[in-house]
Amino acid sequence: MVKLGPVFSLATVSPSTGDGETTDNGEAIINLDHGDPTMYEKYWQRMGDKTTVVISGWQFTSYFSDPKNLCWFLEPELAEEVVRLHRVVGNAITKDYHIVVGTGSSQLFQAALYALSSDASEPMSVVSAAPYYSSYPVITDCLKSGLYKWEGDAQAFDKSGPYIELVTSPNNPDGFVRQSVVNRSGGILVHDLAYYWPQYTPITTPADHDLMLFTVSKTTGHAGMRIGWALVKDEIIARKIVKYIELSTIGVSKDSQLRAAKVLRAVSDSCGVAHPFKEETFFGFSHHSMESRWMLLREAVNRSGIFSLPEFTPGFCNFWNRVFEPLPAFAWLKCGDGIEDCESFLRGHKIWTRSGRYFGVSPSYVRISMLDRDRTFNLFVKRLSRIRSQRRMRLEHVD
Repeated sequence: MVKLGPVFSLATVSPSTGDGETTDNGEAIINLDHGDPTMYEKYWQRMGDKTTVVISGWQFTSYFSDPKNLCWFLEPELAEEVVRLHRVVGNAITKDYHIVVGTGSSQLFQAALYALSSDASEPMSVVSAAPYYSSYPVITDCLKSGLYKWEGDAQAFDKSGPYIELVTSPNNPDGFVRQSVVNRSGGILVHDLAYYWPQYTPITTPADHDLMLFTVSKTTGHAGMRIGWALVKDEIIARKIVKYIELSTIGVSKDSQLRAAKVLRAVSDSCGVAHPFKEETFFGFSHHSMESRWMLLREAVNRSGIFSLPEFTPGFCNFWNRVFEPLPAFAWLKCGDGIEDCESFLRGHKIWTRSGRYFGVSPSYVRISMLDRDRTFNLFVKRLSRIRSQRRMRLEHVD
């Protein structure tokens, strides 16, 4: 039986319909369960028509983008901008890699499992160190495939035979830099680097793993574009990934690819016209936004006294040419004060989060998105900072 994780629902609507301050009467639902990156809207609104794309009715009638390319549905313009952005940021090697585009990194993850699995009599084990991304178990087992099977926490994995280990770095949900943990023969690694960008974490070295996944949604905030890409060293594996996408969706939307190319170009261009740390650059705006939000959240947690957050070791970032502390896209919050189910406790205050149980750990933890609009985030930190006093008042009233 497949254990389902959190699901999207039209009933779980964040109050973030705009920015600015708001009075909190405690009744508005603050939905920070999903990693919906609407924080980035403000920057792209400032850009005006710089990323506007006009597509004529006669364009993109063919399935094919570049029939001579291994990934025949990859738009050359997008491929060029992917290579350029990685070169500008310095977060991944692209030379001698095959670029495969997918409908978000979720499709590429499924394609990678298909490509890396063998035709053995037993399904190939798929593991990731807890806390792991909550969608990994659900996506892995949703088709009940005979090729692969979710086997849980990589730190507790002791089953013999081949396996696939998923390494998310920086990790979703806790934000820490990760390495593989199983480290024995027969293992194949998939590196999910969705958050290895300078607004979230120090760029210490260009990644050069065998198979790396990236996504536009967490790079630029365009989640609705549904574009991701894989950098794949091995040609045979790359061809299998392409075959999976060919069989499942016969390629990837050219309209979305063209939009993604325009957006990535704007990001790279912004780094060339001003010092990267200035707010007129995309990464400057994003980094300053994350820095401010983490400062506000830590202040709220300190005032509350019943919550705690991870402490990160600062690192030198080659992109910024300075040392800074990681600023993850999610906050990994732990409830203290005898609270065993942090998700339920916060839901009682109309703050919707995702329980640690979906990530393979204790329900005393929750994951909280740091990427919602300003209005929602500001409302959240205000309400969080008042929870302790409200709890004390109730306890005193009972006594």
